[in-house]
Amino acid sequence: MASPAQRVVVAINPNASFGGTRHVGPVVVAALRAAGHDVVPLSAPDYAGLVRITREALARPADALVVVGGDGMVNLGVNLVAGTGIPLGIVPAGTGNDFAAGLGLPTGDPDAAARVLVEALTRPPRVIDAARVTGVQPDPALDAGRPERDEPHRWFAGVLSAGFDAAVNERANRMRRPRGASRYVLALVAELATLRTRSYELELDGEVLHVDSPLLSVANNTTIGGGMRIAPDARLDDGLLDVFIVKPVSRLRFVRLFPKVFSGKHSSLPVVEFRRARVVRVSAEGIAGYADGERFGALPLTVELVPGALSVLV
Repeated sequence: MASPAQRVVVAINPNASFGGTRHVGPVVVAALRAAGHDVVPLSAPDYAGLVRITREALARPADALVVVGGDGMVNLGVNLVAGTGIPLGIVPAGTGNDFAAGLGLPTGDPDAAARVLVEALTRPPRVIDAARVTGVQPDPALDAGRPERDEPHRWFAGVLSAGFDAAVNERANRMRRPRGASRYVLALVAELATLRTRSYELELDGEVLHVDSPLLSVANNTTIGGGMRIAPDARLDDGLLDVFIVKPVSRLRFVRLFPKVFSGKHSSLPVVEFRRARVVRVSAEGIAGYADGERFGALPLTVELVPGALSVLV
C-alpha cells in the first residue's frame, strides 16, 4: 500500500562536487513525485539565499527536509531542523559525504540513495544526537531566523576539527585552484610541511586538561575528509562526544602514522588518546574550528551534545 502523500522540502546545492552532480537534484525530485509526495524543490546561487528560501518553505508545515549535496549541505539542514522534530533526509552528492556514510546511506549511487529516501518516508525516522556549538562567529543567514534572546550558536552532526585537519580546511578554502577533491589533497600536503604542535586547554564535563597536540577533533560521527576514521568507536546516538587527541610527534612520524587514520588502526597507537564527554570546551591560540567542513569561528568554542536532537530518514 502506498504511503500517504507528504510535503517534502528539497534543498539542492547545484555546486556540489564542483557542479559535477547537478543531475542528482532532479532525480530526487522526480522519485519523490513519482511516489505521490508534494515536493517543494529549492535551489539558490549562494548559501545565504538557499538558507533563506528553505527557512521560508519550512515555515509552513513540512513532513521532511531533504538536502542534496555534501557535508556542507548536511550542516545547512541540521542547522534548520535540529530540535524541531522535522526529519532530515540526505541524498549524498558531495566530495566527502562522511555523515551520509555514517548513517549507512549509499554514497556512490544517487538513484539508490533516492530509492532509500522514498522508502524511508514510509517508516519512522531514526533519532540521533547533534552537537550545539556556542562561541561561534556570527552567520547572518542562520542567525536571521532565531529569537534575539538565543545565544548565537551553530549545530553540527559529524565532527568538529580544531587542529591539523582544521588548518587543511582553512588552507583549502583559500585556494582557487585546482577544482575538485585534489584541492584538499594539495592543502593537506602543504600543511604537513609546516606541521606543528599546538597547546590546548580542554574542559571535559568540567574537568580541565592542558594538552599539546598537532591534531585534535571533537566527534559525533566516525569520519571526516571523505573517509578518515578518526573516531572509529563514535556513535551517533550514545549521548557522548568522542574527543580525539594526537600526542606530540615529529613531522616524519606523523606522516608515517597518518595513513592508518583511513582504516581506524591508529586508535590503538600509544600516541593517540580518546576521551568522552557530554560538554567540551576547546581553547587555543590562532586556530579556527571547522565542523562538517564549515568554518565555525576561532577557538574557544563550546560543544554540547544534545541527545535525540535530530531525526533522520534512513
